[in-house]
Amino acid sequence: MSEHFDVLYLGSGHGTFDGAIPLAARGKKVAVVEADLVGGTCPNRGCNAKITLDLPASLKHQVDQFQGYGLTGTPAINWADNYAHERTVIEGLPDMIAGLLKRAGVTLIHGRGRFVDAHTVTVAGTAYRADKIVIATGLHPHQLDLPGAELTHDSSDFLNLKQLPRHLTIIGGGYVALEAASMALTAGSGVTLLLRGDQALRGFYQPFVEQLLTQLVQRGLDLRRNWVPTGFQRVSSQLEVHSATDTIGTNWILNATGRNPNTADLGLETIGVAYNDNGIVVDDHLQTSVPDVYAAGDVLAKTQPKLTPTAIFESTYLMHQFAGDTDAAIQYPAIPSVVFTTPRLAQVGTIPAANDPQSHLSITNLRDDWYRQTTRDVHGHSLWVTDADQRLVAAAELSNQAENTINAVLPAIQYRLTPAQREQLVTLFPSIGFSAWNAF
Repeated sequence: MSEHFDVLYLGSGHGTFDGAIPLAARGKKVAVVEADLVGGTCPNRGCNAKITLDLPASLKHQVDQFQGYGLTGTPAINWADNYAHERTVIEGLPDMIAGLLKRAGVTLIHGRGRFVDAHTVTVAGTAYRADKIVIATGLHPHQLDLPGAELTHDSSDFLNLKQLPRHLTIIGGGYVALEAASMALTAGSGVTLLLRGDQALRGFYQPFVEQLLTQLVQRGLDLRRNWVPTGFQRVSSQLEVHSATDTIGTNWILNATGRNPNTADLGLETIGVAYNDNGIVVDDHLQTSVPDVYAAGDVLAKTQPKLTPTAIFESTYLMHQFAGDTDAAIQYPAIPSVVFTTPRLAQVGTIPAANDPQSHLSITNLRDDWYRQTTRDVHGHSLWVTDADQRLVAAAELSNQAENTINAVLPAIQYRLTPAQREQLVTLFPSIGFSAWNAF
């Protein structure tokens, strides 16, 4: 007889463990099936590794800005040491997360799960049944279908580089592409960035994106717009990237053309779960087209940003639903996004058109903020969007501390605070939070 659980999760990332742990702690019998590293992409080959590698680059960028303003001598990044530090930070995370799951009473099953029916999955020939099953299998890097594509690398490969190549060519214009370009430039590598169209970071306020690109170009980025690769080739000791009309010589190629949902070989067709190229289709309770089968995290087909905090929110929501705390539909809060380049680009809310009669847009040049002058963070801007009642509804910033600015003002947007309510919040002075709260 197969073992039976209240809830079984496929995948062990943030779409799972942030909800599975408290659910098990509340007495539910919970299982998690994972074929790879426990914790999923973010801790092992995503956010944690990226920010560990990036922080020295961010610090170097800020020290460079202080040359002649109290500091003399710029540091150099030792990438081998940086990589060793990254390994120290993240190598213990799978065991730590597995330990948290097990201590909460979660059964951890290693292997690939596949649906037999709506309440049964098999792992290595063993069947497991559950009242409810959650698909939280995440995304994987998109593969290019071009001649020589085996010569390219993905984001995991970049995060595992023990030494940076002398020159990198990066294909793509999203988070991964821009963050890798920024890190490699700051660490001293030559970087060519290839955009299929003429825009990068399409979900962000484009005037700030263009400012970011301009700053990266000033630091040495070779930016090519409307450049469509047709194939790759090894020629002697270097690689070549070809288009219909051009060839670029390089030492290493990063394919950062996006990520696709992990929906293959799960048996979704067997039980009739609906999905498309963007992921698994769910209703407003995160239930799929099959009763008692749910989905959470990046594998969802959704308009909300496919980010770790979104997955955490969804996993926590399902935990409350399964525990009987609520039967309400999911209500997504304001979800901020940040690109960890140097400088950072962060945003929350929808930026309307400049002529929208329902909104007021104001832009602050950071060189006019006395506090930013003390930090030499004077090469960016803030954008504030308020409604007719002067409530903040969206914001964006390009700066060294953009993520901290957006975090500071997030409560004003989420809770639609009026000017009178904002006056009742006293922030630390001097600080980035004080500057943010008093800028709009």
